[in-house]
Formats: sequence, C-alpha cells, structure tokens
Amino acid sequence: MERQSRHRRTQIEDGVFVALVVLVSIAFALVVEPFFGAILWGVIVAILFIPVNQGLLKLIPGHRNSAALLTLLLIIAIVIVPAIILSIALVQEATALYAQINVGKINIPHMFAQFQAALPDWASIGLRRLGISNFAAVQRLLTDGLTASFRTVAAQAFLIGQSAFSFLIALTVMLYLTFFLLRDGLDLARKLDRAAPLRVLHRRALMRQFVIVIRATIKGSIVVAILQGLIGGLVFGALGISGALLWGVMMGFFSLLPAVGTGLIWAPVAIYLLATGAIWKGLILIFCGMFVIGMVDNLLRPILVGRDTRIPDYVVLITTLGGLQLFGFNGIVIGPVIAALFIATWQIVIRTRSNEAGAPPLTF
Repeated sequence: MERQSRHRRTQIEDGVFVALVVLVSIAFALVVEPFFGAILWGVIVAILFIPVNQGLLKLIPGHRNSAALLTLLLIIAIVIVPAIILSIALVQEATALYAQINVGKINIPHMFAQFQAALPDWASIGLRRLGISNFAAVQRLLTDGLTASFRTVAAQAFLIGQSAFSFLIALTVMLYLTFFLLRDGLDLARKLDRAAPLRVLHRRALMRQFVIVIRATIKGSIVVAILQGLIGGLVFGALGISGALLWGVMMGFFSLLPAVGTGLIWAPVAIYLLATGAIWKGLILIFCGMFVIGMVDNLLRPILVGRDTRIPDYVVLITTLGGLQLFGFNGIVIGPVIAALFIATWQIVIRTRSNEAGAPPLTF
C-alpha cells in the first residue's frame, strides 16, 4: 500500500515537473519572440561558419574566444558590410528610378502604348479580349495579381526601412549570439542532444537533417541567387536598361523560387525589347537569360547542394512561398527546413514500420 502511494506521488510530481518544463519553455519562447529573426539568422550563420571556426582553432588551439572573434570579424567583412552597401545602393537606385517616373523621363503609359502598337493583330485582339487595352487596365491587373507572399516581403522591407534603430538592435543581437554559438555551439548541441526526449537514432537523424538543410539552403539558394542577380544586373546594365541594380536584386530574389526563377524578370523585359524594335537587345537578353543566367542554377546548385536534402522542387517552391507568407523574409529558410524535417520525420516512421508483416503492394 505504501509502495503504491509512493508510486502515485512520484507520478504526480513527475507530471507537475513536465508541466513546469512546458510552461517555462513557452514563457521563454514568448520572451525571445521579438528577436526571432535575429536568433534564426544567428543560428544559420553559426552553422555555416562553424567549419571556419574549427579550422582557426586548429591554428590557435585553446583560444576559443579568439577563434570565435576572428570568425565573427570575417562574417562582418564578407557578409554584413557588402549587404549594407548593397542595400544603400539599392535604395538610392530605387529612389532615382521613382524620381524619373515622376518627372516623366520614364513614361510607363507611353511605353505600354508603344509595346501594344508593335504587337501583331492576333496578340492585340487577345489583349483586348482579356480586358488589357490600356495602361490603367494593366496596372489594375498587375495589382490584383500580386501574391500575398510578395506583399509580405515588401511589407517586411518597408518596416526595416522605417525602423533602422530596431534593425541595428536585431543585427547586434544576431552578431552577439553568433559569437557565442561559434564558441560554445558544439557543447550546446551535445546538451540539446542529451535533453531531447527522443530515441538516440531519431534525434541524431533530425539534428543532422536540420544542419544539412540549413547549409544546403544557403549554399544552394542564397549563393546561386547572388550569382544570378549579379550576372543579370550586369547584363541589364550592358544593354542600357534603366535600374540594372534593382532588376538584378529582383532576379536574385526570384531565383529562390524553383521552376519559375529569374525568367519572371528577364523574359517580360526581353519580350518588350523585341516588341518595341530593339531586336538585338531582346535576342541578347534571351540568350543570356537561358544560357548564362539559367545555367548558373543548373550547374552550380547540384555542386553546392548535392543530393543531401532530397527535397523535390515542387515542395521547395510551395514551402518557400508558404514560409514567406507566414514568416516574411525569414520564411525563405524556415519553409524548406520545415519541409526537410517533415520528410525526415516520416522517413523515420517508414523505417520503423518497415519490419512489420508485409502487406500486398498498393495498386490503383
């Protein structure tokens, strides 16, 4: 009787402790939620640069603080500073482009009328059937066609521009956290591995998949996006197209979306050039878009990513758009990571059930 009473008391105490752990964890998540983006990117940057930090530790063994600080300075030099310079240049170019539109140097209604006049009869008839017979109609159509994902990205960018102080605080938090994750990240990972209430094989598989997807997403998406945006901007600049930097950044962003990619930017511009008589420029842009900008993705992504992630392109596309809608710019990484963890979790389930008695194969 006493043993049963003690066992029951132990169960109650364990239940209360588990509830306390859950409540404290939720409270902690709510406290750090305002810096969710900074924490996320701090973890991402640390995962990417841990190999560099470990290489420095081999050169200066026993100096973890110095190695982490040197790695952090390298991150600032090759990532943060170029990103800030690019952002400033992008804002300046967008402002100049907007000013040219306002003063009439770039006459968008005239450009549309010129484009429409150059179209063959069958194309003009098709546009009229679609209700696209004037610039106002096109403007309404484009406005109605914007997806919630891209509106979210625009809103996030606007908020960053409006809250420079908050952005600087978030950047400081990210770099501060990155330093400690570089210095103590492996120890924290081991503690998390011991604390996770999962079987050893399961938690190791999930943690390994998380790291693989983070590295693959950044290397295979962000690096390719930078290269495609850079090449696209240079091509636009060489062809004398206004706002080359802005177009390049847009191509870099759209290249994050599989299947559609940079063609959403250069293809309409090439069609406009062909329709308005700039035949050679249009042909050059089509050639560069298909065989230079496009081939960067086809050649580099398999090299940088390999087959580690094993996520189908259509899953990446859907989860990237969904992540953008739910989490803003951070969704570029969060969406594919959730997809990868979803696939990894169900692969574990399939392997666990694979030893069960065989059933007849599923047929349709």
